[in-house]
Amino acid sequence: MAPSTHTVTNQPPPLVGHDVFTTDRVLAEAVDRHTAPELVDGVRAELTLLGHSAGSSQAREWGFQANENPPRLRTHDRYGHRIDEVEFHPAWHRLLGKAVSAGLTDAWGRPAGHVRRAAGFLVWSQVEAGHSCPVSMTHAAVPALRADPALAAEWEPRLTSHVYERELGAPGRKPGALFGMAMTEKQGGSDVRANTTAAVPAAGDDGAYLLTGHKWFCSAPMSDGFLVLAQAPDGPTCFLVPRVLADGTRNVFAIQRLKDKLGNRSNASAEVEFDGTWARRVGDEGRGVRTIIEMVAATRLDCAIGSAALMRQAVAQAVHHATYRRAFGGELIDKPLMRNVLADLALESEAATTLAMRLAAAYDSDTEEERAFLRLAVPAAKYWVTKRCTPVVAEALECLGGNGYVEESGLPRLLRESPLNSIWEGSGNVQALDVLRALQREPQALNAFLQEVGRARGADHRLDRAIRDLLTELADLDGIEARARRVAERIALVLQGSLLVRWAPPEVADAFCASRLGGDWGTAFGTLPHTLDLGSVVDRARAGG
Repeated sequence: MAPSTHTVTNQPPPLVGHDVFTTDRVLAEAVDRHTAPELVDGVRAELTLLGHSAGSSQAREWGFQANENPPRLRTHDRYGHRIDEVEFHPAWHRLLGKAVSAGLTDAWGRPAGHVRRAAGFLVWSQVEAGHSCPVSMTHAAVPALRADPALAAEWEPRLTSHVYERELGAPGRKPGALFGMAMTEKQGGSDVRANTTAAVPAAGDDGAYLLTGHKWFCSAPMSDGFLVLAQAPDGPTCFLVPRVLADGTRNVFAIQRLKDKLGNRSNASAEVEFDGTWARRVGDEGRGVRTIIEMVAATRLDCAIGSAALMRQAVAQAVHHATYRRAFGGELIDKPLMRNVLADLALESEAATTLAMRLAAAYDSDTEEERAFLRLAVPAAKYWVTKRCTPVVAEALECLGGNGYVEESGLPRLLRESPLNSIWEGSGNVQALDVLRALQREPQALNAFLQEVGRARGADHRLDRAIRDLLTELADLDGIEARARRVAERIALVLQGSLLVRWAPPEVADAFCASRLGGDWGTAFGTLPHTLDLGSVVDRARAGG
């Protein structure tokens, strides 16, 4: 029996036992908007099942277990044989198995594939973000492999399979496969053209090469295959490196150590060395960066989706806490200042989700105009959405006070995860410079972007002014590289504003345009104009429970 001095009152119930998809109005509306009418009922039913799983206490426990029991490297077996295996907690495999069975690696060949997959990725990543790394890379490997039709025919059915098999094995005998990527090296980082890993043609095996060198970051090293950049005789080239060869023998894939990371602790990130490692060329020699960039573009969009997922979960937890917590004579959520903070956070979350889903829909459309739009919008979105994630999660944590600073709340794990997507697949400067390259080299990208934001022209005077200011900014090429982040930020904000003006409730669009485009905003969250309908903005962000 609990002592009388320990009566628990005024503590919110856990946010579990709800449908993470359906209770996210912004995401559910985006799925309806971007899915053909004849498909929408089936897609919603699929996502609702996943949403119930994501909101369960069981899934929440898996997330905690996978991070409290991080992966362990086993370089050798008991007899001294090199095995280079990483052991994961069973919860990791349950999370990954659920992601694969839900089709989160299967977007490229089914109707509305990218929209349904992006929505599912956003839902399931809220449970635990680390395992989304191999899910993302497996999904993104498909367009790169299509540079070689024979390789694509062999591997694509495995990558898009809904069957997860955890053990390494000969690829041809596995019902499904996962992929990783190994690009960066110690000396180069994002400058992959400085890579030194060498590739020499294998005698008597057309298209096969032997690799010698290292990779400084290789995440999910227990994947079945990896796309790797190496220096072939004609320059940087993309290669497929399988962990296990067709005859069942292990490829040379020496895992040196696992990174001790700030967050993302459930996921193994390794340093690996190649020494006569067998690989198959993907695409032409000397065209490796161009070949693998299709994979990079898809993973960059996943970085934005993943950050949107972290923000959504953090904001949902903050709103839930404020709904049930009483202080100073009433519910926190009814206090004007707390309402302002929550509304500000909700705006950021809604804008991120709306933008991410619009880009996923562009992949489904796959027209020349949409491809041009993606060329500019993806790096801008990756830059801005991932940059906003950390301050959003930190502020949401503060909404819970000391309770939020305790590991059991789950918010410290979100906070440690929050900077990751801004770093992986090209950090902020890389994205901003990629925005400039798209503007300078592909005029059709800017035209597609202007057509997109132009669909909202005339609906809000602050948006109209922001579009004019952006065009003025782009017309001035003096010192443009030093202004690259400023340009990328403005492109992302104008795009988010235009989408919200078109599709969000008026109170959401009004608050976003007033603060993010109109300048009526402070430098911290909770500084929205008090005359706005902030209560409606907060109500829209509520989750079930």
